[in-house]
Amino acid sequence: MEQGFGSDPSGSTIDKTRVLDVKPLRCLSPVFPSASEMSSITTPQPSPFVCITPTGPFPAGVTPIFPFLTPDESGRMGESSQQTPNRVPNQGTFGFGQPISPIPVNSFGNPTTNGNSGHVNNVGDSGSGKKKGGPKKPRKVPPENVVEVDVEPLLNQLLMSFKLVELDQAKKADGDKEVVRRILLVFDLFRRRMTQIDEPRYGAGSGRRPDLKASKMMMTKGMRTNQTKRIGNVPGIEVGDIFFFRMELCVVGLHAPTMSGIDYMSVKLTKDEEPLAVSIVSSGGYDDDGGDGDLLIYTGQGGVQRKDGQMFDQKLEKGNLALEKSVHRANDVRVIRGVKDVANPTGKIYIFDGLYRIQGSWEEKSKSGCNVFKYKLLRVPGQPEAFKVWKSIQQWRDGVVSRVGVILPDLTSGAESQAVCLVNDVDDEKGPAYFTYIPSLKYSKPFLTPRPSLGCQCLGGCQPDDTNCPCIQRNQGLLPYSSLGVLMTYKSLIHECGSACSCPPNCRNRMSQGGPKVRMEVFKTKNKGWGLRSWDPIRGGCFICEYAGEVSDLGYDRDDNYIFDATRIYEPLEAVHDYNDESRKVPFPLVISAKNGGNIARFMNHSCSPNVYWQLVVRESNNEAYYHIAFFAIRHIPPLQELTFDYGMDKADHRRKKCLCGSFKCRGYFY
Repeated sequence: MEQGFGSDPSGSTIDKTRVLDVKPLRCLSPVFPSASEMSSITTPQPSPFVCITPTGPFPAGVTPIFPFLTPDESGRMGESSQQTPNRVPNQGTFGFGQPISPIPVNSFGNPTTNGNSGHVNNVGDSGSGKKKGGPKKPRKVPPENVVEVDVEPLLNQLLMSFKLVELDQAKKADGDKEVVRRILLVFDLFRRRMTQIDEPRYGAGSGRRPDLKASKMMMTKGMRTNQTKRIGNVPGIEVGDIFFFRMELCVVGLHAPTMSGIDYMSVKLTKDEEPLAVSIVSSGGYDDDGGDGDLLIYTGQGGVQRKDGQMFDQKLEKGNLALEKSVHRANDVRVIRGVKDVANPTGKIYIFDGLYRIQGSWEEKSKSGCNVFKYKLLRVPGQPEAFKVWKSIQQWRDGVVSRVGVILPDLTSGAESQAVCLVNDVDDEKGPAYFTYIPSLKYSKPFLTPRPSLGCQCLGGCQPDDTNCPCIQRNQGLLPYSSLGVLMTYKSLIHECGSACSCPPNCRNRMSQGGPKVRMEVFKTKNKGWGLRSWDPIRGGCFICEYAGEVSDLGYDRDDNYIFDATRIYEPLEAVHDYNDESRKVPFPLVISAKNGGNIARFMNHSCSPNVYWQLVVRESNNEAYYHIAFFAIRHIPPLQELTFDYGMDKADHRRKKCLCGSFKCRGYFY
């Protein structure tokens, strides 16, 4: 149209008999004024088209448009600097006085001001202040100014220390016990170290997953083994082995999928290939029936009930089809059972329960109303017990069944927070030679330090983000233990809080001072005398106990079989002397005799392939230092597996003793 519709700007009446020149909308082109408040046509009179920036100024009767109504630096709403009619807008501002930041469409709403403060409430709130669908959990925002630490050099150093850099393709495809243990150890050490680095920077509840990052970085470098899919057992993994992270199953080839509970492979048995199941994980995601330890009723994958009530049945495809095919082919299927981790309520422990065979399958309605597939699996006989051991221990705890062969219900006579039973189900021996049980180390006099040591003032316990804590500073600025009591990195010396510190007994930096954290038993072995083992699963890096006894200042009897000598030569855990810039463990002149008095550590036997490693721990107070020997798990240890450490070699004593450890790395002797 050539003129405004409704009224003439000049004030004259409109001739309604006049025929207007109406054009299709797509033929119209926008009309912009050539100057502020001026029409683009040649008539000098003002045009009804007025150019107004979204931030104003606004003529009378014009309402501001939200969300362009934002406070300026003065805190006033919807005001911008006045522009002269002849002022040319800045380039890049699209004709507006200042650049406009893009705002999501879902942020549009009506502004509500609180008084005259100019504060804009969160959009989307109703008058009651509640949002539909219930409150949402606040998203965890990482702290500001936190620079991501490059951990790849740390991983590279670990791979070099454990000789995994030169791992050939044959070992990656088909591993062995040594390769499996090295890969799992590197994964766990790398994960623990990242946890130690991240916790003071992001907090314990930051939601970061070092286990996922560790596995991703390792697999990107090709650091995994048993990549060849197979039916049956996996080289290097024994029945009863435990895993605390799902990704550990992946890097050693026990169960390849990171999420799915069924792993399968295509096998050409006839003209066409067909899928066969190779492993399943039963960890509570579905309504499985664990049975008595030899029987498992497994639920197939899929089949859900959505929030809107719509249900989807399971389909006979992928993993479900592979299980169905395995019913008819009767092939072995690896079973990994997941149980709750009592020490970590949000975690699970995965137990390799050996090989099963599927005896039958059927379809039924689940509790939610979906049709699901069920599979009956029976354990192949002749295998070592695994999940059954866990069930037996639980029955001992509950008092349903008595532990066979118990001589004493508590060897410590109450000296430890948890009872340690004495068990012999091998022969008629009634117990070890008499000794006095003492829970900690006895000093005749402490070691002196060159300068006084300040105690911490952490009344609530030492925290990983407290950079002012003197105890953390003595540990190179990082707390050595996690909240679960796991040693985060192996070092030549760990500084714990001493008697001059104000922190409570349950402080994380007093981990070795509270005695064993798991239920232990001293048991009679078949050919090595008495030994030590745990009823509980032990996570890699967890504290086990200290070596208690009497500190010997004047040497010791070479025939004393209950001696711990820190000056001996010990084969180090490879990572100790490389990746955290510390030298190899330096022998310290600490000699402990537990012949007449000691604790459960005196029963730990030697092994050339140990699952326990010792660390030197110091507790300082003023000018005095008290050194202790603390034992930690090298790797995850299943219940009732004997705890052993390497006794080391004595340069002055060349008398060899026959080694009976039976490990695949046995040297045949020890000193």
